[in-house]
Amino acid sequence: MNTRVGVLVLAAAAVVSAGVAVAGVIAGDRRSIVVEAGVPAVGVGVAVLFAAAAAALALAAHRRSRLLETTRRTTRDTAASEHRRFLARLDHELKNPVTAIRVAVAASEADTPQLATIDAQTARLSRLVADLRKLSELQTSEIERSRVSVAALVTDVVDAVRDAHGREVAVTLPAAPWPLPDVVGDPDLLFVALFNVVANAAKYSEPSDVIEIRGDEKHGAVVLDVADTGRGIPADEIDAVFDELARGRNARDRAGSGLGLALVRTIVDRHGGEVTIASREGDGTRVRLALPAAG
Repeated sequence: MNTRVGVLVLAAAAVVSAGVAVAGVIAGDRRSIVVEAGVPAVGVGVAVLFAAAAAALALAAHRRSRLLETTRRTTRDTAASEHRRFLARLDHELKNPVTAIRVAVAASEADTPQLATIDAQTARLSRLVADLRKLSELQTSEIERSRVSVAALVTDVVDAVRDAHGREVAVTLPAAPWPLPDVVGDPDLLFVALFNVVANAAKYSEPSDVIEIRGDEKHGAVVLDVADTGRGIPADEIDAVFDELARGRNARDRAGSGLGLALVRTIVDRHGGEVTIASREGDGTRVRLALPAAG
């Protein structure tokens, strides 16, 4: 019996007893009830009182815990809303000056490396802010819900990584006693999430390194491990890799915005799943995507 039910039972007993007493008084019953209690009975009564007090305290603690959780959730939602408004405003404010710079560069008759750099960096800045805004919008926008074949999803991603990075990926998905179940979600977003993870494995490893995708079904979830024997992540940076704009100090020689894993986490979160990472610098990285299996 949980604390709430315990308190309700005690309260119900008290209400019933009071009701019986009131009914007796109204009916003219003036009998007295004499209760004789020995020491053991008194002990039982004290124990009951202590139990009731403990139940009341536990219920109060439970209510405080729920209130704190509600407060934390409200604070988190408010911060996320402010973050979205800030990014939308930043995107709006930067759009015109960045466009003006690119127009001026394009109109210039000079053809210098400096102007080419300015044009490339302004274009990168524009894309970065727009991607941040889209990432923030993805946290609240409606997403499509349909059955997605995990095997087909993995095949599409492997083909895309081969085309984009020229890398082969070893895939191990179970075929017996049955294949992996489908998942439910937006097929395009799930492709983006898995592609980002596998593309990172290709980007931060050498052609001689191994990239694997391993699939399994655990506790009602489809688990996809993307592992590589690449450069890995410094131990003190692992906790921050899913943050927006996070880039490891040993990853800055490769082009990137630092939004890829943040996007992966947002997509997996929106599908009710979980993404985790394990890495050792110099040995490699494993990113695990766990998505609820379709019923």
